[in-house]
Amino acid sequence: MDQLSERYLEDFVVGQTFGSGRLRIDGERAVAFAAEFDPQPFHLDEAAARRSIFGGMTASGWHTAAVTMRLLIETEFKPAGGIIGAGFDECRWIRPVRPGDELRVECELIEVRPSKSRPKQGMVKLRITTINQNDDPVLVQVANLVVPRQVTIAETTGP
Repeated sequence: MDQLSERYLEDFVVGQTFGSGRLRIDGERAVAFAAEFDPQPFHLDEAAARRSIFGGMTASGWHTAAVTMRLLIETEFKPAGGIIGAGFDECRWIRPVRPGDELRVECELIEVRPSKSRPKQGMVKLRITTINQNDDPVLVQVANLVVPRQVTIAETTGP
């Protein structure tokens, strides 16, 4: 990662937004992912998918989450040291993703705070919305992420 593009906790403010480019869901890749990680009939077999509540083939929600991560990496949200997750407050699959859908992410910082117990880092809370080609949300996540602080030597060693 280019050090000039890396951001520290002090570089982030509540309300900042970040967007990604688009990624098309390839049907064969969606089936391969499902075959390995989520082998349910409505992800693997067209006939079974038509009989399901989805009425047709869908990508695994975990595939959608993985695509979301890829798209997040490509935004301008570039914390120093990488995107380090500490958990989710929310993860909701709003609607199915189908082969051929084109996804993008929109993110908003909803909390930025220094750590009370670890002076060299802080936490940000990021709402990540994955959106399809019709501008419909398909996945909403609220992620808690660890972000390094840009602290001075005096701040970390004391008087």
